[in-house]
Amino acid sequence: MNSAQLDRMHSGKGFIAALDQSGGSTPKALSQYGVEENSYTNDEEMYTLVHEMRTRIIKSPEFNSEYILGAILFENTIDRKIDGQWTADYLWEKKNIVPFLKVDKGLADLINGVQLMKPIPDLDELLTRAVEKNVFGTKMRSVIKEANAEGIREVVAQQFKVGKQIFQKGLVPIIEPEVDIYSADKEKSEEILKEEIKKQLNLLDNDVKVMLKLSIPTVNDFYSELMLDPHVVRVVALSGGYGQEEANEKLAQNHGLIASFSRALSEGLSAGQSDDAFNNKLGKTIKDIYTSSIT
Repeated sequence: MNSAQLDRMHSGKGFIAALDQSGGSTPKALSQYGVEENSYTNDEEMYTLVHEMRTRIIKSPEFNSEYILGAILFENTIDRKIDGQWTADYLWEKKNIVPFLKVDKGLADLINGVQLMKPIPDLDELLTRAVEKNVFGTKMRSVIKEANAEGIREVVAQQFKVGKQIFQKGLVPIIEPEVDIYSADKEKSEEILKEEIKKQLNLLDNDVKVMLKLSIPTVNDFYSELMLDPHVVRVVALSGGYGQEEANEKLAQNHGLIASFSRALSEGLSAGQSDDAFNNKLGKTIKDIYTSSIT
């Protein structure tokens, strides 16, 4: 584990850029960027185009360590290069931005009001590659749609079980049990979720470090208690479908909670924009998210 990266993630000012759209969400991300599905004919062409989009974001002078602490990448991205360097190395060596890797394989079907992660059969091999590519940590997502205590318990237990495997490889896992922002009982789900997270944190060995990525809570500062746990490097928030402005407003009301936004980060960016227009839009977005993250 890179101690300089750990210190930066624990105490640095800024937020995490989520650039980890995977196979299922890549066409939508490209479409929002102005690249339609008729622009590519197979997965390799699609991934090349999305890497070009991510490269444009990462290489922008506005995408810098003054505002951004880390960036979450898709598996295909860590195997590609920017200006001759592996993407993770470029982020850290050129930008001083900590690289993370999305490791989950998507969501299972809805059972007990939740969607667990699908099995990750090649996880150990993927983690080995991540270490070789100088990745600092990982991210994996589950979804909670109902305040079902049994389902939420299963989600958190699965997340921490896999998280411990990840930490044993020398990586810091981002535990992401997302609560659906449109859930009818979102606040109740968050209450159950926090208690289950606290139980799992109490079971960890003293040296284990994790990060938490959670939906912006219904009750402001609801996760402040988790930020004080010695196992927790940082608590970050997903935008969860909120638009950029609303996500920033809600985030700003939660002290110590920093952003890890995907859609809200790339909103308004387009392949057809000039470099000046692209950088200006990205710069404004980054500064707005940063301001909301340092409250």
